[in-house]
Amino acid sequence: MFRHAIVRKPAKNFQYGITSSNLGKPDYNKTLIQHLNYIEALKICGLDIIQLDAEEKFPDSTFVEDTAVVNKSVAIITNLGVSSRKGEELEIKKLLERFYDNIEYIRYPGTLEGGDVLKVDNQYYIGISKRTNKEGARQLARIIKNYGFSCSTVQLFDFLHLKTGIAYIGDNNLIVSGEFIGNPIFEEYNLIKVDKDESYAANCIRVNNFILIAKGFKKLKNSISNLGYKILEIDISEFRKMDGGISCLSIRF
Repeated sequence: MFRHAIVRKPAKNFQYGITSSNLGKPDYNKTLIQHLNYIEALKICGLDIIQLDAEEKFPDSTFVEDTAVVNKSVAIITNLGVSSRKGEELEIKKLLERFYDNIEYIRYPGTLEGGDVLKVDNQYYIGISKRTNKEGARQLARIIKNYGFSCSTVQLFDFLHLKTGIAYIGDNNLIVSGEFIGNPIFEEYNLIKVDKDESYAANCIRVNNFILIAKGFKKLKNSISNLGYKILEIDISEFRKMDGGISCLSIRF
């Protein structure tokens, strides 16, 4: 069960962050409203919200998930894969020190972002991407194995991050889209395959008794509902314009 979530208010210069979506610039006021609605959904899930102030030096800093990998035993501070984001992790580190005795780090030349790390019970999958390199994955694997977890790497070809196209919702159920459909590394799971026209919604999260999913993707919503899960739909259209998804906006622990 998760008890806490760290979020960060979007910066006023959010629209100048990194994106390849070609969906236009986000509307800042609408972004703030959607962020508040996201926080309210986390509260419905029973989480205590720790909200950080906007960080104007870092347009992408509302995507806090990339700065740390956490579980019950340890918090690992990442080394972000693009120079414009380096430094976002510093305040997150100070905050996590209040909750964790064990703090570990990904060190140069390793790079790793939290969006490339998927925890499935006691197994971790690490995406090798443009943001996470093999050295970063090697360091993370070494750290988490010391805490009793196993680890596998997944080479990415199309997606920005591993969790752009995959999500674990518990009970051996794995949501997969795009390049992850048919990947033998995931064949042991019950796969919920996402159609190409709804691939954005594959980035969803389970938070205690709910599944949080992007609003407007009826086929995936029905597939998840048919498995008996409670769903909270959230409109995050402005974050989509900046390559962000449901998981990116919080660190849950």
